[in-house]
Amino acid sequence: MKFLFDNEAFSFETLRTTGFMAYGGADLGEVITTAARIEEGNEESWHQAWKATAQRVAGIGASAHGAGHRVSAREAWLRAANYYRTAAAFLLENPAADPEMTVLSAGQHDSFAAAAALFDHPAEAVTIPYEHTTLPAYLFFVDDSGAARPTVIYNSGYDSTREESYYVIAQAAMCRGYNVLAFDGPGQGSTLRLQKLNMRPDWEAVLTAVIDYAVTRDEIAHDKIAVFGYSLGGYLVTRAAAFEHRAAALILDNAIHDFSAAFAGSMPDFLRSWIAEGRDDASEPVLMMLASLSTNVRWGLRNGKWVFGAKSYSDLVRTVSRYTLDGVAHQIITPTLILDPDSDQYLKGQPQLVEKALANAPTTLVTLTASEGAGEHTHAGALSRAHQTIFDWLDDTLAADLAPAVKTGSLGGRDEFLDKIR
Repeated sequence: MKFLFDNEAFSFETLRTTGFMAYGGADLGEVITTAARIEEGNEESWHQAWKATAQRVAGIGASAHGAGHRVSAREAWLRAANYYRTAAAFLLENPAADPEMTVLSAGQHDSFAAAAALFDHPAEAVTIPYEHTTLPAYLFFVDDSGAARPTVIYNSGYDSTREESYYVIAQAAMCRGYNVLAFDGPGQGSTLRLQKLNMRPDWEAVLTAVIDYAVTRDEIAHDKIAVFGYSLGGYLVTRAAAFEHRAAALILDNAIHDFSAAFAGSMPDFLRSWIAEGRDDASEPVLMMLASLSTNVRWGLRNGKWVFGAKSYSDLVRTVSRYTLDGVAHQIITPTLILDPDSDQYLKGQPQLVEKALANAPTTLVTLTASEGAGEHTHAGALSRAHQTIFDWLDDTLAADLAPAVKTGSLGGRDEFLDKIR
């Protein structure tokens, strides 16, 4: 779906940003006028235009708040938070040391926190114990009753943040009676930017810590926790579910069996062979050339080096090969919704591989199409359609309580079943 730009990466990121308009994350006029100031394919132009819009809209929020206009301030700050995130999308030449990345990340965080303080529903910033540190998170509540409600855990992906969760899933969830717990894991959001923690393939170490925290909260119904994986989060939560079985449902948007497929599609066979053989003196110049020719490839490689802490592009490609469900998928028993956008430019075909691999879990594969406007990666631009699919399935799944069908089947109890499939 071409949207305002011919450049594929600029088009997708603009569509992603604009799609959050459904939940207060953008205004169409602001998007169009910002895009008009951006030179096609020019990453610095993108950065400066979106930063200017973010700062202007954040200023509107501050002025409205100072004048006592609570709703206007909240709405402006919600949009500004999204625009700050967008401004940083391609600022990846040396993000760990770039002061501009620090400015934009702080802008997103501060604008969202200011908006959250004005929500009509409770929102709580929390920290989740994790190994020798903590993970930052938000808890969004349907109301202040303290009643135990079904809860969606938001697990972000390759370049998303806990603040983005509000547009991606939280508002839609709360409208339907679900609380949301959204966190930044290693390699994500402020955990990457401030704590310098890189991503890890054994995500069960992360998700188990998050669920350990969730079950300490009286507002969360412990037997009705659903885990939502956004983009690369679709791999992360599936991997974790092979070892962590307390979730009542998994939602994969999108489903990923092997993350290296996102890189393999842009590389010739000889280059993949050189990388696998460790011939970095030959592979690195070719990867750098490919990055110079494509915004998508450059973005994927640069962001990956940062997220995974890779030493080079070649090291990154070898690193992502560890992000696969091979050898563990048979251990997953959680009812799973597998979402498949039919025009996914990054991971086409992966949802079908996940469905096949989850032989011991009840699965539902739903393909949302380009003809209905929902065919882009993570169904960008069609969130209302995606949410209808997600929550109708989740309502039915939690009501039916599919998990006991596995627990009490012919293989015996849950622990015995897990012993057998391992």
